[in-house]
Amino acid sequence: MNKQIALYSVEQFDGMRQAGRLAALTLDYITPFVVPGVTTGKLDALMEEFMRDHGAIPATLGYRGYPKASCISANHIVCHGIPGDKVLYDGDIVNIDITPILNGWYGDSSRMYYVGTPSVKAKRVVECAFHAMWAGINQAQIGNTMGDIGYAIEACAAKERFSVVEDFCGHGVGQAFHLLPNVLNYGNKGEGMTIQEGMIFTVEPMVNIGGPDTLVLSDGWTAITKDRTLSAQFEHTIGITKDGPEIFTLSPAGYDYPPYIPQKSIQTK
Repeated sequence: MNKQIALYSVEQFDGMRQAGRLAALTLDYITPFVVPGVTTGKLDALMEEFMRDHGAIPATLGYRGYPKASCISANHIVCHGIPGDKVLYDGDIVNIDITPILNGWYGDSSRMYYVGTPSVKAKRVVECAFHAMWAGINQAQIGNTMGDIGYAIEACAAKERFSVVEDFCGHGVGQAFHLLPNVLNYGNKGEGMTIQEGMIFTVEPMVNIGGPDTLVLSDGWTAITKDRTLSAQFEHTIGITKDGPEIFTLSPAGYDYPPYIPQKSIQTK
């Protein structure tokens, strides 16, 4: 990971806007395909084709040996689930995480999806992860600290008696995949790095119904909850401006929270 904090200009933000929009469009595009009976490998192939058709390449493909164009993590998989022959079933919840590289810029985003009709408990943890992400984003203001973001995320989860994952975190992004700062999903108010204008980073809380501990499977990537309880995650890439955080990965279709109902037509070009 690059040890320098990258600060980007207003002109450079435009590159992130384009990459972030393509990430959001890709997640919009895959929405109707996330149904009972589909395999995660099929979803991955569709998204890879979509990204390439729009002039991008998937950042995850070949990254440190990772074999696929996306990460697809269902139920108790916290993150980095490798797409393949796994079939999604009615009642599953699934996180889809993609990062297209467009003109050298990395647009990183993930959303939760319902497969059919989820349980009440599953809906609760998905809703909590969504609100935790926005609680963190709202703290991403010039002069605040990374601890303010982490505190807001953790407090949101604790209110529901859920836990946040401490083994993985958000990160700087821009013209490289993973940069400083680290954006922890826990923390104390006023502690940590001060947020500066021009920073670009992800806010991506992972919320578990049970404990915070995770295990990485023998494939070296797939992280699961140690107690096998459900986990949920949302992720946006944001840039820090004097007027507050700019979210680069908002859905053009208005697919903010599942179940996703189109609010306007999607323009993919």
